[in-house]
Amino acid sequence: MRRGTVLVRVRSRLGKYRIDRRLAEGGFATVYRARDTVSGISVALKIPHPALVTRQMLETFRKEVRLTEQLDHPNVLPIKDAGTIDGVFYVASPLGRETLEDRLARRLAPRTMVDFCMQMLSAVAHAHSKRIMHCDIKPENFILFPENRLRLADFGIAKVAQRTIPASGSGTVGYIAPEQALGRPSLRSDVFSLGLVLYRMFSGALPEWPFRWPMAGRERLERILAPPAVALLRRALEVDNARRFADAGAMHRSFQRLGHRIVRRNPARTSTRRTRDVSWKTVRWKEFVRRYRTELAIRNACHRCGGPTSEAMQACPWCGTKRRRAEQPTRFPSRCPRCRRGVKSDWRFCPWCYGAAINPDGTCRYSDAAYVGRCGNRACHGKHLLPFMRYCPWCRRKVTRAWKVADARAQCSRCNGGLLRDYWEYCPWCAKPVPARRTT
Repeated sequence: MRRGTVLVRVRSRLGKYRIDRRLAEGGFATVYRARDTVSGISVALKIPHPALVTRQMLETFRKEVRLTEQLDHPNVLPIKDAGTIDGVFYVASPLGRETLEDRLARRLAPRTMVDFCMQMLSAVAHAHSKRIMHCDIKPENFILFPENRLRLADFGIAKVAQRTIPASGSGTVGYIAPEQALGRPSLRSDVFSLGLVLYRMFSGALPEWPFRWPMAGRERLERILAPPAVALLRRALEVDNARRFADAGAMHRSFQRLGHRIVRRNPARTSTRRTRDVSWKTVRWKEFVRRYRTELAIRNACHRCGGPTSEAMQACPWCGTKRRRAEQPTRFPSRCPRCRRGVKSDWRFCPWCYGAAINPDGTCRYSDAAYVGRCGNRACHGKHLLPFMRYCPWCRRKVTRAWKVADARAQCSRCNGGLLRDYWEYCPWCAKPVPARRTT
């Protein structure tokens, strides 16, 4: 990506934004994870390819932004900021965890699929109620946020891209309605694309032209969805657009009327082995929480696998996912702007991530029964530490002592932290895999 003739590089600055890393690249633009140095939050920064940025494109985009500002809906991703800095045109929006495309690579429970289905229908229905087409509905344009909230992205941007990129009027191959490929898109075209996304989510397969029933994945689809829901999905995927729903609002209302009849009461299990694994994992999690809820302050859950975690853990002990930022509830009165973990209002620094000064005074004003250690820095006068702190919140010195866990008979060979080998598969303090126990 070029700034005139200079590349926009990772770790460079673009106005108030610091580019952290590249997330994705398409035919229209490259998407970066960037840090807003003014507000201190991370955003998704979309930068169109320079060759496509013309005066006509910018004017068209301004019109689309004004149009899509009408879309105030919890399942529609808003545009936070847009403009030009040093000749580079950019669009900033809230940063989600992953795309629906990424999430579809892992197992989804039927209840979660139905929840996603209703959120997607609600987002597109709201746009259609304003007579706004999306023109590029696909899993990559649904962004997943905490608490399983989906938000549809690229309203307006999709249409600008189609008008700008040569030979791109057909939208995204694989999720395009037949009439849209011929240059005649309508609200019914969005219905068809949405039907393809839902079909893939429930069946695990993406239908292809000529879209004749039965299509690939029908057996799995009919094991999960009740017959009325399958019939509604078939209607959305009619090749003749006159036989489809008039818009996403009509499709949404039809699914809402089904109520609890969307999914079969007892959908067939696809794998008895997976069912046993999930059941054993659930039992192990419950036993772990029962024994260590208080000692380890177990109040959170991993956003990837759902396993119980604590705020002090740097990684999930069940799947190894590193937890650089914590967005879940905290018992502390404030949060570190860097890692989002909880902090007390009298700490000078974040004890979890070595964050910058929080309270410049740093005088210990508040006692806490959970304080169990003292800083080894003499200049710090032995101020108190909470369990599993990595740095002293008063002087920022690294805590070198190995925090112990009751009943933990093993230590991590990398960080010396206590390990519960009967439960954990990864060290929650440094993410190193826990070696399997010897049985002989």
